[in-house]
Amino acid sequence: MSTDISLILSSDGSHTLFNPVLNETYHSKNGALQESIHVYIEYGLLAFSDQSDINVLEIGFGTGLNALLTWNKAEELRLKVEYHTLEPFPLNKEITDQLNYPALMHEPLAAERFNKIHTSAWEEKNVLSEYFTIYKYKSTLEEKSLPVNTFDVCYFDAFAPNRQAEVWVEENLKKIFDSLLEGGILTTYCAQSAFKRTLKTVGFEVESKKGPLYKKEMTWGRKLNSK
Repeated sequence: MSTDISLILSSDGSHTLFNPVLNETYHSKNGALQESIHVYIEYGLLAFSDQSDINVLEIGFGTGLNALLTWNKAEELRLKVEYHTLEPFPLNKEITDQLNYPALMHEPLAAERFNKIHTSAWEEKNVLSEYFTIYKYKSTLEEKSLPVNTFDVCYFDAFAPNRQAEVWVEENLKKIFDSLLEGGILTTYCAQSAFKRTLKTVGFEVESKKGPLYKKEMTWGRKLNSK
């Protein structure tokens, strides 16, 4: 699939990718970098910055941007992060080598870390530093069996419901709910009403949060009690 994907520049100067099969971009055209920082770091990882260890589940590894931002923040705050990410269609090296995220970050090791993230083995434990361990699974959410009561936060970064509806179904969201620890959260750019209703159905307490640039809202769900 990745051979047909094209590189485009988003409004904040960072790259996103366009998938012609789904007619959809991987990140916001209003700013890929700012969107990921806002939705997944500020409203995801940092909700648990008072912990020494954080377990992250990501649905949609994509460009690897969320993983890189998480690793950078883990090193900065000395948080031990175990990062589990699902991606059924990994991008090829020709594409990932062109992505400009490291060059836009005030982090001298960003390029090295980005390369390590993308060259680390699939289906294995990859200890990339004292503070960052990554597991990459070449799998859809429907196919993957998730451990229960394990993760602090889920970065739900799948393609939009109108492009990839099968990912957003109740069965998958219940699987994520069960995989989270009590107090765990799901954070996503999506603010669709039908999606919020499904989150509530499977047991999440749902809140609308301020969206990233040029987007009014995003969604945040917390697991407060098991169902």
